[in-house]
Amino acid sequence: MPGGLDRLRRRIFVMLSGDERGVPSWVTELATGDDEGFFGPGSAVWAVHGGIPVIVAGMRALLMQTLHPGAMAGVHDHSRYREDPLGRLNGTVRWVLTTTFGTREQAERACGFVGQLHVKVQGSYARGDERVAYSANDPALLSWVHVAFTDSFLRCHETWGNSIPGGADIYVDQWARAGELMGVANPPHSERELRAQLDAFTPDLRSDQLVRDAVRFIRKPPLGRTTAFGYRVIFAGAVSSIPRRYRRMLGVRRPWWPAITTTRLMLWFLGKLLGRPSTSEIYASRRVAALEAARG
Repeated sequence: MPGGLDRLRRRIFVMLSGDERGVPSWVTELATGDDEGFFGPGSAVWAVHGGIPVIVAGMRALLMQTLHPGAMAGVHDHSRYREDPLGRLNGTVRWVLTTTFGTREQAERACGFVGQLHVKVQGSYARGDERVAYSANDPALLSWVHVAFTDSFLRCHETWGNSIPGGADIYVDQWARAGELMGVANPPHSERELRAQLDAFTPDLRSDQLVRDAVRFIRKPPLGRTTAFGYRVIFAGAVSSIPRRYRRMLGVRRPWWPAITTTRLMLWFLGKLLGRPSTSEIYASRRVAALEAARG
């Protein structure tokens, strides 16, 4: 690989995983363990979360989650996303991929760790003349984060990915297990339930200065020149995949240029640059292969 492309590849791996080869210690750990995990090879969750569209889906989910004032207040009051955006990104990537590709114990541990972090994330936000208490471990807030995540990953994969084994309903049903591990009381188990739960949050969503500030940061984080162009394309793709009613609340518009097609080309390039399958899937597949070999 030419030097310039290799440097770009390493930089992207650092952004996503914290390691320039894309193989931090938590990825190598996926090769160990005594079971296939909650999902396993051939599952809808492995197909969606192992696909390159997750790069867009993660950004789309962040944008959507800002619209709930409780979620936005938690990020504003407790997150260091401005000072350490890559640290927050690495943590989210680690949780998603460990829950997806890890053993059951690894997935439970990852969700438990995030839950412990959430214990301190509480406070209140203004709603008119009153103050409304929030807690990151509140079941309703966990539900919003889960449905916004699930919808984003599903829609982006449907837009830019390959077919989903079993279809959208199977993906939503399988990923409900992750919601349960995080404390979601009633995660959706079908695409229809996902849409209904997402729509049910509409009265709770709002746009304010905190949302505008967060969107402005997500649109233009402190990146070097080598990654800025690709990031702008991915951001445009994420925005274009969001329904109009949410775009209006976020204060963003679809670009005048063909963002969906351009994002498809960018994802193709990134897939070639980073390689497929992902390092997480590679190490998890080694674990599954070892288990199958042991069973004879």
